[in-house]
Amino acid sequence: MTFITRFAPSPTGQLHLGHAFSALLAFDMAQAAKGRFLLRIEDTDKTRCTDAFEAQIYADLAWLGLTWETPILRQSDNTTAYESALVHLGDMGLLYPCSCTRGDIRRAASAPQEGAPMHGPDGLVYPGTCRHRPWKDRTETDAVRLNMARAVDSLEILPQYPETGVHPALRLTRAHLTDGVGDIVLARRDTKTAAYHLSVVVDDAAQDITHVIRGQDLVTATPIHVLLQALLGYPTPTYHHHRLIRDSDGKRLAKRDDARAIALFRQEGATPLDIRSMVDLPTS
Repeated sequence: MTFITRFAPSPTGQLHLGHAFSALLAFDMAQAAKGRFLLRIEDTDKTRCTDAFEAQIYADLAWLGLTWETPILRQSDNTTAYESALVHLGDMGLLYPCSCTRGDIRRAASAPQEGAPMHGPDGLVYPGTCRHRPWKDRTETDAVRLNMARAVDSLEILPQYPETGVHPALRLTRAHLTDGVGDIVLARRDTKTAAYHLSVVVDDAAQDITHVIRGQDLVTATPIHVLLQALLGYPTPTYHHHRLIRDSDGKRLAKRDDARAIALFRQEGATPLDIRSMVDLPTS
């Protein structure tokens, strides 16, 4: 089996050292396995994505010495595939429309009879306010949620997944998925586009990804993705959750941290080997 991995940035800001580490690590692993390295542009957030940031991504990655196959998969061009996946899950009776705002969810989750609010990978675990609504009643202003209990119960055996790297495997259990994750959003109400959990699973299947190489901050999302893969009949890749690049205070780097942007290091005269050294990757 050919090793196939990808780097999937969003053009919502400048790439920083954390992005450089993830992209270089994935590229190096693909090269070592004589495999393929793909690039994906996750550009469904039209309020924040810009052509300038996308062009900067290509420039930064090329300067780092990375090469990738074309054409590049862009999520904005793949909306039909996401809708098809939604319809499939809806026909299985696993989805329902949701009109709740963030404020509605906070108030419902904090009600005295609910006890202490539970937090999951996406924030507050949804309290199920709209769970009674049938899928056929979906409107353009609704979000779409996965009925997690029904999804789990629709599978004879809960899938597990291979894990490499520094983080131990997380086992999928009904209790964790229903209570600790809850009814996740698969399509957003504000932009009418697929949410991250659905789009990444559909894209990885479309690109035949065999190895997902990403940061430890996404460990808690992986059980969700493995579940969706099982529901949609997709293969499950091997997951490698790598260490995170942090600032001097120990905080994970974010795009707003322009002081560590790759483009700024370039302007100051750094070389690609300097970047590798900064993130503790081999320089030869």
